[in-house]
Amino acid sequence: MGLLGNLLWLIFGGFIGASMWFVVGILLCTTIIGIPLGVQAFKLAGYVLMPFGRETFIGDFGIGGAIGNVIWIILFGWELTLYHLVMAILLSITIIGIPFGQQHIKIARLAFLPFGARIRFVE
Repeated sequence: MGLLGNLLWLIFGGFIGASMWFVVGILLCTTIIGIPLGVQAFKLAGYVLMPFGRETFIGDFGIGGAIGNVIWIILFGWELTLYHLVMAILLSITIIGIPFGQQHIKIARLAFLPFGARIRFVE
């Protein structure tokens, strides 16, 4: 499902979602304070581009990660999380869209708490 899922994902909205994350990364990198947040947005843009065949883990934040997550939620996190949750609901209406809805749920978790999250490839 990895290659086929990623191709269908790109065709039916994955490119738009990744572009949205990329734009957020550019906006955040315009200030020196926002650069760490922008780097996280760029990392997640790569994940949003091809999410099938990867696992996500929300792990230890540390004090810096906790502060980063709070700032992230206030600035862009809640909007991106809301977008992915709405897309998950819309896609899960049909049986064919359920795997794509599940990917949006995984992305929504990362959109809310990106600091301390890990993404790894599944074999």
